[in-house]
Amino acid sequence: MRGGALKANRCIKNLLRFINVLQRNSMNRVCLEDCCSKPYLGPAINGVCYNTRVVSLYNCQGNLFTSEYLADGVLATSSTFRIQDIQDDCCTLLILSNDNGVYTSTGQCVTVDIGYICAVKCLSDEQISNL
Repeated sequence: MRGGALKANRCIKNLLRFINVLQRNSMNRVCLEDCCSKPYLGPAINGVCYNTRVVSLYNCQGNLFTSEYLADGVLATSSTFRIQDIQDDCCTLLILSNDNGVYTSTGQCVTVDIGYICAVKCLSDEQISNL
Protein backbone atom coordinates (compact mmCIF):
# COMPACT_ATOMS: atom_id res chain seq x y z
CA MET A 1 0.00 0.00 0.00
CA ARG A 2 1.05 3.54 -0.58
CA GLY A 3 1.28 6.16 2.19
CA GLY A 4 -2.22 7.57 1.51
CA ALA A 5 -3.82 4.13 1.75
CA LEU A 6 -1.97 3.41 5.01
CA LYS A 7 -3.18 6.70 6.49
CA ALA A 8 -6.76 6.01 5.36
CA ASN A 9 -6.68 2.53 6.91
CA ARG A 10 -5.36 3.99 10.15
CA CYS A 11 -8.31 6.41 10.13
CA ILE A 12 -10.76 3.54 9.54
CA LYS A 13 -9.13 1.49 12.30
CA ASN A 14 -9.31 4.43 14.73
CA LEU A 15 -12.98 4.98 13.90
CA LEU A 16 -13.83 1.30 14.37
CA ARG A 17 -11.97 1.27 17.70
CA PHE A 18 -13.82 4.39 18.86
CA ILE A 19 -17.20 2.87 18.02
CA ASN A 20 -16.19 -0.34 19.80
CA VAL A 21 -15.24 1.62 22.94
CA LEU A 22 -18.57 3.50 22.88
CA GLN A 23 -20.44 0.22 22.63
CA ARG A 24 -18.48 -1.42 25.46
CA ASN A 25 -18.99 1.62 27.70
CA SER A 26 -22.72 1.62 27.01
CA MET A 27 -22.98 -1.89 28.46
CA ASN A 28 -20.95 -1.29 31.63
CA ARG A 29 -22.74 1.61 33.33
CA VAL A 30 -26.10 2.65 34.61
CA CYS A 31 -28.16 3.74 31.63
CA LEU A 32 -29.71 6.76 33.32
CA GLU A 33 -26.55 8.80 33.91
CA ASP A 34 -27.10 12.40 32.94
CA CYS A 35 -23.64 13.77 32.28
CA CYS A 36 -20.93 13.92 29.67
CA SER A 37 -19.99 10.29 30.26
CA LYS A 38 -23.50 8.91 29.68
CA PRO A 39 -23.20 5.36 28.36
CA TYR A 40 -25.57 5.46 25.41
CA LEU A 41 -24.34 6.26 21.96
CA GLY A 42 -26.77 8.90 20.78
CA PRO A 43 -29.39 11.26 22.10
CA ALA A 44 -31.87 9.31 24.17
CA ILE A 45 -34.77 11.67 24.66
CA ASN A 46 -37.03 8.61 24.76
CA GLY A 47 -35.05 7.03 27.60
CA VAL A 48 -33.74 4.14 25.51
CA CYS A 49 -30.18 3.11 26.31
CA TYR A 50 -28.54 2.26 23.01
CA ASN A 51 -25.77 -0.37 22.99
CA THR A 52 -24.94 -0.65 19.30
CA ARG A 53 -23.94 1.71 16.51
CA VAL A 54 -25.12 -0.10 13.38
CA VAL A 55 -22.62 0.22 10.51
CA SER A 56 -22.26 -0.72 6.87
CA LEU A 57 -18.84 -1.07 5.27
CA TYR A 58 -17.56 -0.39 1.75
CA ASN A 59 -14.50 -1.86 0.05
CA CYS A 60 -11.95 0.13 -1.93
CA GLN A 61 -13.91 -0.40 -5.15
CA GLY A 62 -16.91 1.32 -3.54
CA ASN A 63 -18.93 -1.89 -3.18
CA LEU A 64 -21.07 -2.53 -0.13
CA PHE A 65 -19.64 -5.32 2.03
CA THR A 66 -22.12 -8.12 2.71
CA SER A 67 -21.92 -11.36 4.63
CA GLU A 68 -24.00 -14.49 4.54
CA TYR A 69 -25.54 -16.03 7.66
CA LEU A 70 -27.95 -18.83 8.50
CA ALA A 71 -31.44 -17.90 9.68
CA ASP A 72 -33.61 -20.87 10.63
CA GLY A 73 -31.59 -23.09 8.29
CA VAL A 74 -31.94 -20.66 5.35
CA LEU A 75 -28.96 -18.77 3.92
CA ALA A 76 -29.47 -14.99 4.11
CA THR A 77 -27.29 -11.94 3.38
CA SER A 78 -26.74 -8.81 5.44
CA SER A 79 -24.87 -5.55 5.00
CA THR A 80 -25.41 -4.32 8.58
CA PHE A 81 -23.04 -5.05 11.44
CA ARG A 82 -22.06 -4.35 15.04
CA ILE A 83 -18.36 -4.01 15.77
CA GLN A 84 -17.45 -6.75 18.24
CA ASP A 85 -13.66 -6.60 18.47
CA ILE A 86 -10.54 -5.10 16.92
CA GLN A 87 -7.32 -7.16 16.98
CA ASP A 88 -4.26 -5.99 15.08
CA ASP A 89 -5.55 -5.27 11.56
CA CYS A 90 -8.70 -7.38 11.83
CA CYS A 91 -12.19 -6.41 12.85
CA THR A 92 -14.73 -8.95 14.10
CA LEU A 93 -18.29 -7.96 13.19
CA LEU A 94 -21.56 -9.27 14.56
CA ILE A 95 -23.91 -9.77 11.62
CA LEU A 96 -27.24 -8.01 12.15
CA SER A 97 -30.47 -8.77 10.36
CA ASN A 98 -32.76 -5.92 9.38
CA ASP A 99 -36.47 -6.64 9.32
CA ASN A 100 -38.39 -3.49 8.36
CA GLY A 101 -35.96 -1.21 10.19
CA VAL A 102 -35.63 -3.41 13.28
CA TYR A 103 -32.10 -4.70 13.77
CA THR A 104 -31.49 -7.97 15.56
CA SER A 105 -28.41 -10.04 16.31
CA THR A 106 -27.95 -13.15 14.17
CA GLY A 107 -25.49 -14.50 16.75
CA GLN A 108 -23.01 -15.00 13.91
CA CYS A 109 -19.77 -13.10 13.29
CA VAL A 110 -17.40 -12.45 10.43
CA THR A 111 -13.81 -11.20 10.63
CA VAL A 112 -12.60 -8.63 8.09
CA ASP A 113 -9.14 -7.30 7.31
CA ILE A 114 -9.34 -3.57 8.05
CA GLY A 115 -7.20 -2.90 4.96
CA TYR A 116 -10.16 -4.11 2.90
CA ILE A 117 -12.42 -1.37 4.30
CA CYS A 118 -12.31 2.06 2.68
CA ALA A 119 -15.54 3.58 4.02
CA VAL A 120 -17.75 3.17 7.07
CA LYS A 121 -21.36 4.32 7.08
CA CYS A 122 -22.92 4.74 10.52
CA LEU A 123 -26.62 3.98 10.18
CA SER A 124 -28.18 4.40 13.62
CA ASP A 125 -27.77 3.79 17.30
CA GLU A 126 -29.89 0.85 18.41
CA GLN A 127 -30.71 -1.30 21.40
CA ILE A 128 -29.80 -4.85 20.32
CA SER A 129 -30.72 -7.66 22.67
CA ASN A 130 -28.87 -10.98 23.08
CA LEU A 131 -25.36 -9.52 22.81
